[in-house]
Amino acid sequence: MGLVILYTGTGAGKTTSALGIALRAIGHGFKVVIVQFMKGRRHVGEFLVKSKLAPQYEIYQFGRRQFVDLKNPSEEDRKLAQMALKFAEEVMLNKKPFLLILDEVNLAASIGLVDVRDVLNLLDKAPDETHIILTGRYAPPELINRADIVNLVVEVKYPKNVVSVKGIHY
Repeated sequence: MGLVILYTGTGAGKTTSALGIALRAIGHGFKVVIVQFMKGRRHVGEFLVKSKLAPQYEIYQFGRRQFVDLKNPSEEDRKLAQMALKFAEEVMLNKKPFLLILDEVNLAASIGLVDVRDVLNLLDKAPDETHIILTGRYAPPELINRADIVNLVVEVKYPKNVVSVKGIHY
C-alpha cells in the first residue's frame, strides 16, 4: 500500500514540499498527477511547467481565479472542490500514478468544501502502487490520523513587507 503524506500548518512551503517529491519521482521516471483544489486559471509555476515535464507530469486546477472566502465559501467553490475530488479519484483509479498530490485538500475539507469522509474514502481506494500527498492549512484530525507521515510547516520568520516573488511564491 502506498504512503499517505500530509503537509499542514500556517507556514509557507506545503505545496513546495509536495512539488519537491514530485520532481524526485519524475526524475526516476514515475507518473505524477496533481489536482489543485481552490486554485483555478492561475499562472503558478507548477502549472506553467506542465508541458516541459509531460508526459510524466499532469496538473489540473479546480477553482475560480479569485481566492475563496474561507469564512463564507460560495456554492461554486463547493461544486468545484467536489468536482476536483471526484476527478482525483477517477484519475487515481484509471491511471494509477506513482504519486497523486491533492493540493489544498486539507483546507478544502476544513472549511466544508469537501467532506472529510469522502477524502478518507478516496484514500481507502488508492491502488497499492499510488502514494498520495495531502497539502493545505488546518488539516482535519481525521486526515492527520490517517496519514502515514505528517509534517507541520510553521512560520518562524517572515518579513512583513515582502511581496510575492514570481518563481519563489508562485
